[in-house]
Amino acid sequence: MQANTTRGFLWSDIETRTLLNIWGEQDIQTALDGNFRNSFVYRDVSRRLGAMGFERTPEQCRVRIKSLKRQYLLAKEGNLRNNGQYHKICKFYDIMESILSNRTALDPQELMDSGVGAEEAGDGLEEDGEDAQDRYSESTGECPYPAETEVKLEYPAVPIPIPVKITVGNNSTSAKPTNSSKVAGQLPARPPKRPRKRRSNFPMEKLMEQFLEQSAQAEDNFYRMEEQRLQAEDHRREAEHTRELHMLQMLGQMFSGISSGRPSSSSSAPSKPSPPARPPVISSTPPSQHTRGPSGHLKHPACQTDCFSQPLSTDPQALVFERYYSLGSSSHQGMDDDIVSLVKSIIPPLTSKKHKGQDGRIGIIGGCKDYTGAPYFAAISALKVGGDLSHVFCTKDAATVIKSYSPELIVHPVLDSPNAVEEIEKWLPRLHGIVVGPGLGREDFLLKTAKEVIERSKARDIPIVIDADGLWLITHQPSVIQGYQKGILTPNFMEFTRLFEALHHEPMNSSDHQRSVLQLSGAMGNLTLVLKGEQDLISDGSKVYSCNVEGSGRRCGGQGDLLSGSMGVMAHWAHAASTAGLIRGMNPSVVAAFGACSLTRQCNNQAFQRHGRSTTTSDMIQEIGPAFRKLFDS
Repeated sequence: MQANTTRGFLWSDIETRTLLNIWGEQDIQTALDGNFRNSFVYRDVSRRLGAMGFERTPEQCRVRIKSLKRQYLLAKEGNLRNNGQYHKICKFYDIMESILSNRTALDPQELMDSGVGAEEAGDGLEEDGEDAQDRYSESTGECPYPAETEVKLEYPAVPIPIPVKITVGNNSTSAKPTNSSKVAGQLPARPPKRPRKRRSNFPMEKLMEQFLEQSAQAEDNFYRMEEQRLQAEDHRREAEHTRELHMLQMLGQMFSGISSGRPSSSSSAPSKPSPPARPPVISSTPPSQHTRGPSGHLKHPACQTDCFSQPLSTDPQALVFERYYSLGSSSHQGMDDDIVSLVKSIIPPLTSKKHKGQDGRIGIIGGCKDYTGAPYFAAISALKVGGDLSHVFCTKDAATVIKSYSPELIVHPVLDSPNAVEEIEKWLPRLHGIVVGPGLGREDFLLKTAKEVIERSKARDIPIVIDADGLWLITHQPSVIQGYQKGILTPNFMEFTRLFEALHHEPMNSSDHQRSVLQLSGAMGNLTLVLKGEQDLISDGSKVYSCNVEGSGRRCGGQGDLLSGSMGVMAHWAHAASTAGLIRGMNPSVVAAFGACSLTRQCNNQAFQRHGRSTTTSDMIQEIGPAFRKLFDS
């Protein structure tokens, strides 16, 4: 027996003939004509069929018999108009004729009507056709077996009339047309169907063109809205700056009125040393745009975004100048033009007449087994800013690691050798500046070597930048660098606190950082000092400059090394420009410190715009070139 896996069991010719022989027996026909229920009769038929070796359910037997009776009736009606070709419609016509001729006449129309709504479809095919077998497999829930042998399917060769159900009002009657041509003649002619529009006729190129146009339009709208948002943000910032400037002017007028209202009797007091003359105020506003108030103080116009605050103390030695500017807008109109122009003036031009090393050969004193990244960041930053050569003097354990970071660096594994000072001193005549501290460590031997290198660099008048562990050395031995005008210290808040308390032997006033920076710089012999923080405060003992270039909230390790490396190069440029007469009335170390702080903060801002919270110092180093062009080449 072959099974169709999707439409139920198929009936072979032998199995069908066996079923008809059993169904045609006298007792079965008598039971069907009587008052017995058909289910009991077909149960007996299924049992007898099973005894003959064919396993079928009673329902399968009933459906198969009904299908054969329908084919028989169709063939019998077609016998009169198809020239006796009834065997093409019903293969078992003779057997069915012999069985049904002994029974009472059947109503063909009743049988056809009952078959239309039953398990068989109205196409006149056998029960082993698709629809009937599918319905049977779904209703019985039996799983069909896979096909193993081929079974011949029987299809009628002539058109088979299909019953048509005609509804008139609320009453419905069924009628089977005798001929398709007659039905076609009786039914009214249908209007021709409208051709269905096919999307496939629409060219794909036009669809793609429409899609691209819509995408371009959406992109234009997005950029237009973004531009409007940025413009609104610029207007908001300009308004804030204007309000701040107005408040500062009001405070200046208040202090001016207070100073002018003091009693003149103070002049009769005991003679005291006259205060030194006030240092000249550097301003980016042309003199013609300034107006003088009643007391003779300069008043800046409201449109100027760069200004100095009034003195914070009556002590002339504690005169504090604070510069306000912002790089948030693309126009850079908020920058302090004076000090930035000085930074621009110290940058050496790039010409083909120069030789290698002329724009800066920098030495980094630091790098041990535990700290190899800091000297690399400082040395590579010096190269990225514009130095020609970077030397790293490190311990033997750190040399291989630092060399593996970049082939651009010249690495000397001599810092922990017994004659380290002599080995480094051989290179000092070739160096334009040194940076002491990145990755140095706090071992006594290394600190002692660093101290000797600083002393011998001072003897050669080389600019020195001290950071990180180098500041630990200065905290315990301030005299190493004290009073050296080409020295720059770059402490963070904790390093600054330790250094302040070591020199003043009292806690630092954390509420007034500007005064503390001024005092510590004076205590160190007017040494240039940079306090890194939310605003980088720069002082040489006479003034305090505040670098407010917009950075970011990201604070990752290595940013101070980038600052110290770039500051080492700019310190060489600034002192060379001062010797050439390009800088007058300004401390070259302050100019170098201001330029390096501005560059580092701008690198931090640009890297944060790209990488957000995942910003690292390596990302900032990649921004040195674009940030340098944005600040100093524009």
